[in-house]
Amino acid sequence: MSVAMADHIGPWTAADVLALPEDRRHRYELLGESLIMTPAPGLRHQRASYRLHVALDAAARDAGAPVEILEAVNVITPNGLFVPDIVVADAGATATDSVSIDAEAVQLVVELVSPGNAEMDRTVKPQLYARAGIPHFWRVEFAPAPRIIVMALHSGRYVEQATALPGVVTKVDEPFPFSIDPAGVATQQ
Repeated sequence: MSVAMADHIGPWTAADVLALPEDRRHRYELLGESLIMTPAPGLRHQRASYRLHVALDAAARDAGAPVEILEAVNVITPNGLFVPDIVVADAGATATDSVSIDAEAVQLVVELVSPGNAEMDRTVKPQLYARAGIPHFWRVEFAPAPRIIVMALHSGRYVEQATALPGVVTKVDEPFPFSIDPAGVATQQ
């Protein structure tokens, strides 16, 4: 059963958000009891997400890591429901055909900063992912050139471990060995 947004009264729950009809033009997230709607990402964002997903998947397979790499999947946290651009989750948590994953099963979330959602991607979401105990957070920035800020959870907050800059191969050891040069992540080929 789906819920129409116009008919909804009162605070939102994760179940309410998951019951919304599929909408390819927007992403719906839950911050506390408030519904957050953002436009679907553009082509550069989608291209970068796909390429990073493919690279992460190949590295996880090479390392024999028991994870699955997913794009735009619902993650349930104590503070709401979020749709990170990329999620690295424990393989056991993705064995069923569910529409969401609990934060406890997530090892890494990656947010690609969108112009209309920059504050959420840079400030709000990292704080909430940290509160949920997700061990790793990466942020992809596009301007002035693509770069990946790699962070790990320490004492309840994310601490920068490395910044992958274009033209330089950056190596990361967790959640599994991974190397990347972000130069080609978002460029049209």
